[in-house]
Order: sequence, then C-alpha cells, then structure tokens
Amino acid sequence: LNQLTLLIHFSLLIQFTLLIHFTCPSVCPPGGHTTEILRLMDSLSSVYTPRHYVIADTDRMSEDKIVSFESSRGRAPSDLQFSIHRVPRSREVHQSWSSSAVSTLNALRFCLPLVFRLRPDMVLCNGPGTCVPLCGAALLLGILGVKKVHIVYVESICRVQTLSLTGRILYRLADYFFVQWSYLRDKYPNAIFLGRLV
Repeated sequence: LNQLTLLIHFSLLIQFTLLIHFTCPSVCPPGGHTTEILRLMDSLSSVYTPRHYVIADTDRMSEDKIVSFESSRGRAPSDLQFSIHRVPRSREVHQSWSSSAVSTLNALRFCLPLVFRLRPDMVLCNGPGTCVPLCGAALLLGILGVKKVHIVYVESICRVQTLSLTGRILYRLADYFFVQWSYLRDKYPNAIFLGRLV
C-alpha cells in the first residue's frame, strides 16, 4: 500500500482536494466497496484535504462508516475536513441495460454540478457503477479546459479474473488503473499491479 501512496504523492504532488467516490451495492457483502475505499484512505496522508465522499442516495450504511472512519483518525472534531454528497445510483442490481442508460444519465445530471463546484484534483474510486458518471463529469472538466482531474481507479479485490463493468468502462479513461491480482495485470497491460492494496 505504501507503493500506491508514493505513486499518488509523486504523480499528483501534494495539497489536493480529494473527491472520493464509493457506494455499497447489494451484490457485494455489506460494506464491501466502502470498506475497501476506507482502507485505501487510511494509507493516504492528511494533506489530502478536504475530502469529499460521494455515495449513492440509496446507500444507508456508508455515511456512518465514513463518519466513524474520519473521527477515528485522531483529529479533533473541529479539524475534520470532509463532506458527504449523495447522488442517484447509476444502476440497481438486476436493472436492465436499457434502463441503466437512463439512470446513469440521471446520475450524471447530479454529478456534473457537483464536480464543477468542487473542482477536485483527483477522483479515487473502486468499482461501483455510480463512479462512472462521476468520472465522466471529471473528464468533462478537463475536456472543457476548466481543470485536469486525475482519475485513480482501484479494482475491487473481489475481481480476480475479470474486470467489473465499471472497470471495463474506466480502463482506458482512468489516469491510473490498479488491479489487485497478477492475472488481471497480464490480461490488461495498461493496469498497474502492486499486489493487494486493501
């Protein structure tokens, strides 16, 4: 995990606004993506402030976990520099592909103003579909010449032989695309493999 931290530090320098995205879809164990992203966050220095967490509006567990995590980092309540934002979920479990396109566009409608207002330096995400419109909004910021936002994608440790749908979508769009199994690195040559990160 220290290699990931060093790579992020060297590639993105320091003093960034960090926009974090995650949610916990019901297809994974309760809190799976949330647990993974918080483990990644635990390795990052406090210079990555303020932190903006983005969760799906139907996610009922992650907010408590985020607040608990941030409070446990040994800072006084007045020093906590994070916020939680809710956006519509891009795709529910077992939702049809055709209706997923509509719900993803709806999520993008909420992500665009959020990303344009926050203007993050980096988006760190790890798999749930809701990060697709968030990353799309971040890419649009760069296309329009407003700001280059670095996208760091860490595929879930659960993905051993194939990428998730979100991973397949973001594989060519992310600035840094991490996998946690050597098989995936061999299959996807642009992926970065540093071992288990979470």
